[in-house]
Amino acid sequence: MPAAATCGGKIWYNNRMAKIEILPSLLAADFGRLAEEILRAEASGADALHLDIMDPHFVPNLSFGPDVVALAKRAAPGFYRNVHLMMSRPDLYLEKFVDAGAQTVQVHIEADCDLRVQLRRIRELGAKPAIVLNPETPVEALAPCLDLADEVLVMTVHPGYGGQKFIAECLPKLTWLRARCPGKDLMIDGGGNAETIPLAAKSGANQFVAGSYLFKQADMKAAVSALRASVAASMANG
Repeated sequence: MPAAATCGGKIWYNNRMAKIEILPSLLAADFGRLAEEILRAEASGADALHLDIMDPHFVPNLSFGPDVVALAKRAAPGFYRNVHLMMSRPDLYLEKFVDAGAQTVQVHIEADCDLRVQLRRIRELGAKPAIVLNPETPVEALAPCLDLADEVLVMTVHPGYGGQKFIAECLPKLTWLRARCPGKDLMIDGGGNAETIPLAAKSGANQFVAGSYLFKQADMKAAVSALRASVAASMANG
């Protein structure tokens, strides 16, 4: 595991600083009250809103499109929007999502497009480019594109549905990535809670998506604070 410690809301990995960030996933919100749920997530003290965009081809589900990203921007313009494109052809929709308000755009290594071209295009459009890796994909597949990504998302569930069990076998991917990218943001998405997020932090992650766990809480602000504390405690205990 990478040598790490916490200080002032940041994780230090091998003398490189990475900010601890908690991101509620809108996929777990009440779809009948999306604007209110976005505001609740912002008021919780979370660092950004995670929006899962699904087509019915890349994953066996359909979620929402650019209009919901635009809604998030209108409802909470100061709340950072992290947009995860679970799509077979994200290259056909990059402009639409950035125009709608996406500030980071995450695309899958498994998508049917030239990833290096798309990562460059995301940056040209004014957003931060990021790569996503599914549980079945070897982490080494990311190597040709790491230089073009500001962050890497390691899926810790099979993409498509919320509320799944955390796949601990994905944790070594974070260790591999942190050893090679000490200054890069590393995120996990799937099964995130007070027990699993500290494990991911120890393995190298500094950004943590939590959907069902956070949106089911009566006091999301307390839950976000507790997640930050659980990361700090896990690093202090080695």
